[in-house]
Amino acid sequence: MVLKVVAAALAALLFAGNALAQLLTEKKVFTLPEYATVGGRTIRDVRVGYESYGKLNAAGDNAIFVAHFFSGNSHAAGRYKPEDKAPGYWDSVIGPGKPFDTDKYFVLSADTLVNLNVKDPGTTTTGPASLNPASGKPYGMSFPIVTMRDFVRVQKALADALGIKRFAAVTGASMGSLQTMEWAAAYPEMVERAIPVLPGGLEANPYLIEMLNTWAAPIVADPKWNGGDYYGREEPTQGLADALKLVTLNARHYGWADKTFGRKWAAADKSPLQDWGNRYAIEDTIDKVSAARAAGSDANSFLYLVRANQLYQIDDAKRIKARVLSIVAKSDLLLYPDFARKMAATLRSQGNHVEEFEIDADGGHLDGVLLIAKAGDAIRAFLRK
Repeated sequence: MVLKVVAAALAALLFAGNALAQLLTEKKVFTLPEYATVGGRTIRDVRVGYESYGKLNAAGDNAIFVAHFFSGNSHAAGRYKPEDKAPGYWDSVIGPGKPFDTDKYFVLSADTLVNLNVKDPGTTTTGPASLNPASGKPYGMSFPIVTMRDFVRVQKALADALGIKRFAAVTGASMGSLQTMEWAAAYPEMVERAIPVLPGGLEANPYLIEMLNTWAAPIVADPKWNGGDYYGREEPTQGLADALKLVTLNARHYGWADKTFGRKWAAADKSPLQDWGNRYAIEDTIDKVSAARAAGSDANSFLYLVRANQLYQIDDAKRIKARVLSIVAKSDLLLYPDFARKMAATLRSQGNHVEEFEIDADGGHLDGVLLIAKAGDAIRAFLRK
């Protein structure tokens, strides 16, 4: 923590004299009067947040789109103010002189529909927590079920509004990788390169579908969920916290757990052998982190994201023309590297150019977010091709 604070203070000091020292951005909002979903429903007054880095050229063809992960939002890089302590989650690879070089590219990221972070003022999304224009009340579970392709279609409308004609690359980690491949299949003439990070393959397989179901179960089992009708009353925060606890654990690896916590007790003088209230450090930490995250999230939105991930299936993979760089995490226990290898084999069999890179670490699924810089050279080389 001390190193992070020192680094943030140094960056703020340098920014005044060196424009390359820090990337600054701002959150904007894109609106659509209405949107027709893949499932045939219409959503009125669609609003999603977005941010961008760099400048779009006159031809509109130097853009890169970054799709976010399950619990993320569009804050992919930079800071909103020089004094902000933490930058966007992929700041290590987005910015001047970085692999996604904002001196060369116009990098764009957008909040998805049904984004989890509805209570975050830095997130704008349309989903079950939004007001239904027809009733003036939150949609709840009456909101249309949406898919990754729906996310991408809204992003395409945003890109069109900004004057983007072609993406030099579309990329994203985890759920962002699913959107990446949807982009490549839905708009093959617009996507030159696809860089899925932590790829889930070309469809959600049965194992992943059931894992996602286990994530949703604590929310549905919480009496306060009330079939999704909880807005304006006490929310199912315990069920959501338990769901987020599963997400956190599945996104990590036993090597990470051993190095970070070992078998330490939460309190050095309180053995779990002596009292049920005494806990191990890993239990105490993940419970606290999950509870804090639940306080800023929405349970129904979590369920909608689960369904969107379960529904992921690209039936039109033969439409994909983009060159592909598949980046996996060696220790991923959520979207296993085998999923990506199967995808790579399928794409190669139909004539696609596919390259692969592996992040060699033991942090689990989150290595594709926290250690993406390890793939920096591979990304640079791929963008030059």
